[in-house]
Amino acid sequence: MKDTNIERMYEKIQFLKKEKNALVLAHFYQIMDIQHIADFCGDSFELAKKARSSEKQIIVFCGVRFMAESAKAMNPQKRILLPRHDAGCPMADMVTPADVARLRTAHPNAAVVCYINSSAETKAVSDICCTSSNAIKVVRSLPQDEIIFIPDKNLGAYIAKQVPEKTFYLHQGWCPIHKNLQGSDAIAAKQANPGALLAVHPECEEDVLAVADFIGSTSEIIKFCHTTDAKKVIVGTELSVVERVSEECPEKEFLLLSPYLVCPNMKKTRVADLLHTLETLDGEIFMTEEEINAARLPLERMLEAGKA
Repeated sequence: MKDTNIERMYEKIQFLKKEKNALVLAHFYQIMDIQHIADFCGDSFELAKKARSSEKQIIVFCGVRFMAESAKAMNPQKRILLPRHDAGCPMADMVTPADVARLRTAHPNAAVVCYINSSAETKAVSDICCTSSNAIKVVRSLPQDEIIFIPDKNLGAYIAKQVPEKTFYLHQGWCPIHKNLQGSDAIAAKQANPGALLAVHPECEEDVLAVADFIGSTSEIIKFCHTTDAKKVIVGTELSVVERVSEECPEKEFLLLSPYLVCPNMKKTRVADLLHTLETLDGEIFMTEEEINAARLPLERMLEAGKA
């Protein structure tokens, strides 16, 4: 049974959404209380596209800063509000425009492919963006035979294996949450749960991917959990994914691969923060026209590559 205080805040949020004609978006890693009140839940780029397709001019983005920046770049005419401005992403902070410049100097014939988990400033100096779900298609769409992949070395290495005809230069960034997993954890979990399938995110280390039954983005893992015939699935990504699929597929059992798979930045946004944002319209993401245009270009190129 839901907390009565949460229910009261939900009522106010529903009223304010209508009053201010606002759309509330939530990433799949947000706490379930946020996901339950959001108008749409998805991964980072799904949410940016949802913001673009909506007629509403106020978008409250329950996620981390790079996601809200992507939404602003793709929707420059709309007000993008981030309830917690201290919700960052350590992986996004691991690469800077100066890093990209050094990599370009070292590999002048390579295209820079930028994982969407990066700042607007880093996107702006990249050739094209990608997500974990479309990265292989994006890389294959490029005419260059050499690829600089930033910032995640694990996702980059996974893509490199799928596209062996190209040469990859990997920036050495990582997701602190997924990087904590070890192959021994995955093996032990499968041994302890005979017949269970293991679904993991490509941000995991190679020894974890090697024993997985399914590798995919957050959205792809959720879809896999829905469609698999397996009655038990071990999930190697953020805690809230397990919470979500457990609600949606009560006839199946979902196990979190490690208790450490909790993103503290994604968990910062509480229902009270969302309510405050709708009441005050604080937390707006501001970018100059030049910043917006520069960051939008690699995102638009990604969209075009997706149509191919």
